[in-house]
Amino acid sequence: MTPPRYDREGWQPGDGVFNAAGMAAYTVKLADRLTRFFDDGRFVILLGGECSNVLGPALALRRRGRYGVVYLDGHSDFRTVDNSPYVGAAGGEALALITGHGQPDLTDLEGRGPYIKDAALLGIRDDDEYVDDVKAAGIPVWPAKRIIEDPATAASGVLEHLKALDGFWVHLDVDILDAAIMPAVDSPDPGGIDHAQLVELLRPLLVAPACQGIDVGIFDPDLDPDGRYADELTDTLVAALT
Repeated sequence: MTPPRYDREGWQPGDGVFNAAGMAAYTVKLADRLTRFFDDGRFVILLGGECSNVLGPALALRRRGRYGVVYLDGHSDFRTVDNSPYVGAAGGEALALITGHGQPDLTDLEGRGPYIKDAALLGIRDDDEYVDDVKAAGIPVWPAKRIIEDPATAASGVLEHLKALDGFWVHLDVDILDAAIMPAVDSPDPGGIDHAQLVELLRPLLVAPACQGIDVGIFDPDLDPDGRYADELTDTLVAALT
């Protein structure tokens, strides 16, 4: 699916999430398409774009029951008007939006908000400014340093947290990887995990019968002119899925 143009024309701080109308319309279309795959019992791999892509799967799964999201990201993406002077790019607010923290034209499509009541956040760095708000919302957090110590235990803890639900979705922002390993992202940060640790974290999540699929985003091919980082990321995803 081709998303609409990313239009910031006329937007000013205080106007809310920019391009919200286009994003809302695209979210519904994406949810409609995903619903057909879910109806057929198919595992979905959604590639490309930025973190607001998770809105589509979240809405599609909310139509079906109570599902969770495993949010793998180097950042919490939990900016709201309550913890920041203003909001803007939905990619920095995606976890907040799917859990009902934000403007209704994105958090309550079809009157179904919040789409996700149960989530887990993994991979953030120690200096994340919104982590306390995430925890206050009842979302457990596994920072990158804990995953580095034992990826399998982190995955096991997530599965235990979400075991009573109808299923879950995995969101992967590739900036969960350390900046030295994956610089081809918009906000590379040190202190992240490596490819082997990401495979060890993803495998038990993706093979779980309750897992409905995964979206992968934030990788920027313009920052990878020789394709080296794309090759390494592809190898990691293939290893995690097999």
